[in-house]
Amino acid sequence: MNDPNTLKHRLDRLRGTMRLLYHGHSPAAEKFQRIALLVDLAIIVFFIVGPVLRDRPSYIWLDIAVVILLLADIVARGLAATDVWRWLKQATTLVDLFVLVTLLFPAWLANFGFLRILRLWTLSRTGFLWRPLRRRGLAQWEDTGRAIVNLATFLFVVAAFVFTFFAGTDSGIEGYVDALYFTVTSVTTTGYGDITLPGTWGKLVSILVMIVGITLFVRLAQAIFRPHKVNFPCPQCGLSRHDPDAVHCKACGHILNIPDEGAH
Repeated sequence: MNDPNTLKHRLDRLRGTMRLLYHGHSPAAEKFQRIALLVDLAIIVFFIVGPVLRDRPSYIWLDIAVVILLLADIVARGLAATDVWRWLKQATTLVDLFVLVTLLFPAWLANFGFLRILRLWTLSRTGFLWRPLRRRGLAQWEDTGRAIVNLATFLFVVAAFVFTFFAGTDSGIEGYVDALYFTVTSVTTTGYGDITLPGTWGKLVSILVMIVGITLFVRLAQAIFRPHKVNFPCPQCGLSRHDPDAVHCKACGHILNIPDEGAH
């Protein structure tokens, strides 16, 4: 019979190992993080092209493999979390759990499969995508990268949604590429008119796509053209965005000690 203390000790060691691998800076941790990032990106590509591959015999085996990988990743991240309950309540964790549920019960949640692409958004929130930029002293491009990821996530989620609910109707959408084409033309307000979503719901979806898409485009333009800011919370008032060479907080005048990005 296993000693409870021994089991607890093993669990603590496992959690410590996961914490070092996911959040550490050792060569082994960085190698693990690179592999995890590549696996995550491969899963996201699978989600994006899923509507095209759905009718192929190999799709079910790829789906099972993704379930195993995503489940292992969620469990490992949970073990690496300092406060598990707080981690479970985070929006990124809830999205990942929902994505896992859609994979486990595809027959009942097939119409929600388009939300799996939100995995791209959760990946961008973990910091895995941006660590290579920080290591190379290119942290100023992180905001631009996040804006690009947000826009790409929106485009692919909407394209998958349109394909799921409007393909085969009088909209002119016959395949996933048609749905993506409609999404891009709507977001850019080009509106060629060759593909339109039928009915009142179709018009409402088109309006929503245009409004949100324009907003994301503006955010991307701001991230590209506005002056670079660093994230450093002011100890006095909490203002987090400052000029890289700021000495005093522009809100309260408190003296700042912003570390040099190139010193890491």
